[in-house]
Amino acid sequence: MRSQALRADLLMLLTAMIWGSAFVAQRLGMDAIGPFLYTGLRFALASVVLLPLVVLLSRRGGEKAPEPINRSLLLAGLIMGLALSLGINLQQVGLLFTSVTNSGFITGLYVIVVPLLGLFIGHKTGMGTWLGAGLAVAGMFLLSVGEGFQVASGDWLQLAGAFVWGVHVLLVSFFASRHDPLRLALLQFATCAVISLVLALILEEIKLDAILAAGPAILYGGLFGVAVGFTLQVVAQKHAIASHAAIILSLEAVFAAIAGALLLGEALALKGYIGCALMFAGMLLAQLWPKKTLTN
Repeated sequence: MRSQALRADLLMLLTAMIWGSAFVAQRLGMDAIGPFLYTGLRFALASVVLLPLVVLLSRRGGEKAPEPINRSLLLAGLIMGLALSLGINLQQVGLLFTSVTNSGFITGLYVIVVPLLGLFIGHKTGMGTWLGAGLAVAGMFLLSVGEGFQVASGDWLQLAGAFVWGVHVLLVSFFASRHDPLRLALLQFATCAVISLVLALILEEIKLDAILAAGPAILYGGLFGVAVGFTLQVVAQKHAIASHAAIILSLEAVFAAIAGALLLGEALALKGYIGCALMFAGMLLAQLWPKKTLTN
């Protein structure tokens, strides 16, 4: 059990690294095409990439063959896909009306939303998780928020998105322990792609030259940010506590800052480095805080 938990933590840490680096591609892609089209194309690409793997595994026999397609699996993938679509598109559209700084901090509040929502469904949240989440939020504030923090119109979209991301983390934890993770990932990708592309057809102007211009960002965001990143999230959360998962995944902000420094020449102020340290401390505190043992 402990080895499974460690594996899950490492996979989620890798997921946070991938998401953080993909944020650069996400910003570059938005320079050429609209938010719904960018989201739809990269999730469609991820679906196409993941489909052959799912089909290949489904043809394998034996005990490790994935579960057959059934109503319960389809419903789980659809529900996860709806939450994913709402969360990712609130984030994308919100970026049009607020700064990346505000967006990064407000979206990261899902690290607190997850244990709060968990209370309503009977999850027990220990002191270590609360302290770790508090350190993570404090660190994210130092890392992301500069001077003159103001509530822009897009900030409210990001705040709504933070609650949706919290719900999504809980949904992934619930369904990943009951169904095949790869099939769940594929179903939620396809759902998000369809919803986003329909919104793009209705609300945005679509031009081939703009899509080609955004091609590298779509490829990186689709292959790594979605196909690898979100799939690893589902696989990892099969053996992870949702509140702990939220804290580890929130380190996306740290890796986004590192990617910005390496790829875009952005530099962190001293408080940014302090924020990174607080977020890592929060993750470690939530994982290493002594757990109460039940006695008869």
